[in-house]
Amino acid sequence: MRELTYAQAIIEAMSQEMRRDEKVFLMGEDVGVYGGAFGVSVGMIEEFGEERVRDTPISEAVIAGAAAGAAVTGMRPIAEIMFSDFTTIAMDQIVNQAAKIRYMFGGHAKVPMVLRTPGGSGTGAAAQHSQSVEAWFCHAPGLKVVVPSTPYEAKGLLISAIRDDNPVMFFEQKLLYRKKGEVPEEEYTVPLGVADIKRKGKDVTIISYGRMVPTCLAAAGVVAEDGIDVEVVDPRTLVPLDKETLIESVKKTGKVIIVHEAVKTGGFGGEIAAVLADSDAFFYLDAPIIRLAGLDVPIPYCPELEKNVVPTEEKIIETLRKIVQ
Repeated sequence: MRELTYAQAIIEAMSQEMRRDEKVFLMGEDVGVYGGAFGVSVGMIEEFGEERVRDTPISEAVIAGAAAGAAVTGMRPIAEIMFSDFTTIAMDQIVNQAAKIRYMFGGHAKVPMVLRTPGGSGTGAAAQHSQSVEAWFCHAPGLKVVVPSTPYEAKGLLISAIRDDNPVMFFEQKLLYRKKGEVPEEEYTVPLGVADIKRKGKDVTIISYGRMVPTCLAAAGVVAEDGIDVEVVDPRTLVPLDKETLIESVKKTGKVIIVHEAVKTGGFGGEIAAVLADSDAFFYLDAPIIRLAGLDVPIPYCPELEKNVVPTEEKIIETLRKIVQ
């Protein structure tokens, strides 16, 4: 099968859906002529024109509000906010409007919009352009939250998100954009709310998402040489969350480490831990639930500091060896 980068898979998903459905369009800062800040809409304005690949003013509130309005009136907008940090400027439009309209109108209005936004550290962009803020939106009923970890899932999950009749927050972690993987040419969907077991194992479960997934898989490969058999489970969507797959994995292994780049306090790992503790998986645990997450600090500009405020392969390996002792 051919390989695409994560960014190319996203472009292909958007382009195929725009060819399939004339109601789908893309809007955001520099998504048109420039091709997107990270090159995730290169070539699209040449195919679809300025009406369907729309460069917007530098106003995240306008982008999110216009997308919600277009969705309510029958379109299927894909809105890009250049950095997930800047969703703060559009919180009213996302959380108080898009997330609640369908409920407040008793289902008579739908909001089929996707808000794509890159997040995460590792590019030297410092404290205001490197945050992982997905947990904020998991706290707002009415929003779906998606964090793909591979090019295959980036395409399939994005197509599912575009076809969904609810607002979907689609987080793309920046260090994944150039990662390659197998991606079919045809249209396909990856369902929202279905986790994926990336690696089967029997000794300990790692639950992770986004760019931490390949890091966890690398760590699992290292400790396999020590005889430690690690199962890696990727929820893929945080809302809806596939609780059953997570619970069954932990029941099988009896040990769990939850890994994410976002800061530990208030991070989504706490919700996953609560789901496990509230289930019958609790009675199968042979060790406390461990959360391995970002430090509770702004992301530093210094490359060495930046690398070490989030989980690294070395930290994951160390934690795996400790939990199985």
